[in-house]
Amino acid sequence: MKTEGKLMDMLTGYASAHQHPFNIFVHMIGIPTIMLGVIIPLTKVGFEVNEFRFLLAHVVMLGFFLFYLTLDVIFAVAFAVGAWLLVKLAVVIGVAYPGNASWMIAAGCFFGGYAAQFVGHAVEKSMPVLVKHPIQANLAAPFFTVVEAFKLVGLREGLFDAVQRQITERREQAVATD
Repeated sequence: MKTEGKLMDMLTGYASAHQHPFNIFVHMIGIPTIMLGVIIPLTKVGFEVNEFRFLLAHVVMLGFFLFYLTLDVIFAVAFAVGAWLLVKLAVVIGVAYPGNASWMIAAGCFFGGYAAQFVGHAVEKSMPVLVKHPIQANLAAPFFTVVEAFKLVGLREGLFDAVQRQITERREQAVATD
């Protein structure tokens, strides 16, 4: 499968369940919040190479980045910048709130972010992708927030137009077969 096809399939599949502006807004806040909730504990585990400390958070974000590179270089680089900032924030939280406090913040971010996602989907009246495909959803969601950020600032509009056309075509085909 060509990279463009893989990118379009991923964006169309994810975007079809995320059309309502409120749901998109909630996801733009909730997904980075969930990521922060995951990253905080990952900053507590690390290893050193030549006196440079790598955190498990770095390794996980690198994995996401490498996967996203297979989809789109520009979006992957934008994700890397955002992920780097989230890891930095997670480290600050871990230092500022040692012990159980940082774990409580992480849990609040994680569960609060997911609760917000379900509220967004209730407003949209669509089933969260997480329910149907949990691994796919957790891989796609951070990428989707980067893509949505590009859309919000008016970049790569041709891509968004193509995604919307595919969503419309798929819905029309589904109605025709019913």
